[in-house]
Amino acid sequence: MPADRTPGLVAATGPLVAATPPFTLRLSGAGRFGSRRRPQVCWVGVDGDTAVLAGLAGRLATAARRLRLPVEDRPYRAHLTLGRWRPGAPADGDLPACLAGYRGPDWVVTAVDLVESRLGPAPTHERLVSWPVG
Repeated sequence: MPADRTPGLVAATGPLVAATPPFTLRLSGAGRFGSRRRPQVCWVGVDGDTAVLAGLAGRLATAARRLRLPVEDRPYRAHLTLGRWRPGAPADGDLPACLAGYRGPDWVVTAVDLVESRLGPAPTHERLVSWPVG
């Protein structure tokens, strides 16, 4: 995201997060993006108050579009990325099956963070701001 758009996104996001009540989630199951033969991303699913999470994600996407920021058109799919397979490197597309029956403990979501991710050979993630929910 261009640095000059960050302040607008921060200003638009704060009130949306504040209007969302705390909600409960848990990690559950796993999967991959990409085919079994050419997996790209290994993820663990999210269960619990996912309607609240999806509603917040929709409101945040609308705010980003108003700021003319790119937003994916595909449906929102709550997940936690565990890792990425590098193109051309050996990959085990069956790995997510090891977590298929996983059900983690519940936790209450009390804050939302805006994180900037820089992918590449040594990915980094930087929290830019955090807002309490509710």
